[in-house]
Amino acid sequence: MYSYISPEKRVPSDHPLRRLRGMVDVALKEMSPQFAELYSHYGRPSIAPEKLLRALLLQVLYSVRSERLLMEQLSYNLLFRWFVGLSMDDAVWDVTVFTKNRERLLEGEIAEAFFEQVLAQARAKELLSDEHFTVDGTLIQAWAGQKSFRAKKKESKRDIPPEDPGNATVDFHGEKRSNDTHQSTTDRQARLYKKSAGSEAKLSYLGHVLAENRNGLVLQTQVTMATGTAEREAALEMLEARTGRRRVTVGGDKGYDVHEFVADVRDLGVTPHVAQSHRNRRSAIDGRTTRHVGYEISQRKRKRVEEVFGWLKTIGLLRQTRYRGRERWAGCLRSPRRSTIWCASGT
Repeated sequence: MYSYISPEKRVPSDHPLRRLRGMVDVALKEMSPQFAELYSHYGRPSIAPEKLLRALLLQVLYSVRSERLLMEQLSYNLLFRWFVGLSMDDAVWDVTVFTKNRERLLEGEIAEAFFEQVLAQARAKELLSDEHFTVDGTLIQAWAGQKSFRAKKKESKRDIPPEDPGNATVDFHGEKRSNDTHQSTTDRQARLYKKSAGSEAKLSYLGHVLAENRNGLVLQTQVTMATGTAEREAALEMLEARTGRRRVTVGGDKGYDVHEFVADVRDLGVTPHVAQSHRNRRSAIDGRTTRHVGYEISQRKRKRVEEVFGWLKTIGLLRQTRYRGRERWAGCLRSPRRSTIWCASGT
């Protein structure tokens, strides 16, 4: 009738979450002063920020697609309860309470502070390079359907087919649609965009990553609207914080082989190691750069950033956003300009 075996003994000693929890505990300990400021002295008791952050990590690591399913897992999953810090007798939080606490936590820039603490641990172990970096961007599908992409002119009731107003049949053939004349009615910040000529255009955002080349760890992230110049603009903004006395290099794919971008990067004191596009034989990268051994190394190392995007889209629930608008990417991204992606690449 009674069991005296603790959850600590139920979790195998070689389980990957044990090492991850040790890193998380160190980061959370350093953030204790920030957590103390979040507690209210009156009202309903809130969820401990430490437990909430651990639960959010589990949601991403185990691809739990909703908070409701996460609470269900915490009810009976002994591994989840151990990682979060819930005993066998502790009640699981209400879904609505968890969501409200999560949004308030992320509004206090706690997600970015947690990300910086993880980077500090990697820096202390000399896992980060401060000289050689890689930038890249990826397309993230918005939570909006193609039928919501309508002309910006005010739509009348006569324009809606009568058979099903909620999911009407719409014929797009022969209609010219662009971001200048059309806009999504459900997510106004999403833009119709495609990264390659052979793919279809989708309502999307762009996620950007700056990684170091030693171990492929993520140093900084951003999320922007999907435009043709967003990748290069985000790369310049992220590189400004990495420049200093020592000259650094940055690798990138052919999309960064633009004369204006290469000139701006060099003005920052950064050597561009971007791939040559050979468009009309007018690449911005010439033999002065490609003849060095470091250029070949950067071209090999830059492909590691694709592993980050692969993990985010297959495991981390970021192939498509679960929220509308950049501001609501709670749990995945933080703030419209400087965003923190919950990413476990390499750490």
